[in-house]
Amino acid sequence: MRRLVLVAAIATTLAGSASADDAPAAAKLLFETNQLANAPPGQPLSYRYTRFSGIEGAPFGPPVEDRIREELAPGPNPDTRNLKVEMFSGERRMPTATYEDMPGNPVLVRFLEHHLDDLAKVLKGNPRYIKNAIRRSLREGATVTPTEVEVDGIRKPGWRVVARPFVDDPVRDRLRGFDSLTYTFVVSPAVPGQIVSIDVKATNPEGGILLQETLTHEPNAG
Repeated sequence: MRRLVLVAAIATTLAGSASADDAPAAAKLLFETNQLANAPPGQPLSYRYTRFSGIEGAPFGPPVEDRIREELAPGPNPDTRNLKVEMFSGERRMPTATYEDMPGNPVLVRFLEHHLDDLAKVLKGNPRYIKNAIRRSLREGATVTPTEVEVDGIRKPGWRVVARPFVDDPVRDRLRGFDSLTYTFVVSPAVPGQIVSIDVKATNPEGGILLQETLTHEPNAG
């Protein structure tokens, strides 16, 4: 199992009066926040996953709708958890991954790793180059703005993170339209595990969808 670098000690809190000027850094918010402190052990986290591509020849394969499920157990510290992560079902199912003493929600990195593997295969590109571009964009070029999410019918504060890693890439002409890739993350401490949604989308100049890949928290799936 590849070890995920999600270790952090600082939890981010959101005030109802938050403004863009108060926004935390994107990388800190996504990767250096204790996201599991508000996720009770014994209550699973479930996420709906979808993928669609309109590219002729279907290099990404047919449309996908599946789920990622996390089982949480108490960790050695009050704010950490031990987890089992079940990713997808049927022939797509990946081996169950286990994590110990985790403060961060591994579903974020699992999603990005799966996305990166597929993207590199389709573009026949260097996975390290693509990964570094995404990482650099989240650390240096992402925008973070206040937003609201609905929890049990009540609007709660959250953050929206938007990154476009390849818009000014020096080799964007080789990306076959994927320089338009936009990564949108919504997080909120009002939601167990804090990851509300992830949306990755690339479109061609005519508006056709080259790729849209999403992850959405399912509050009542259990």
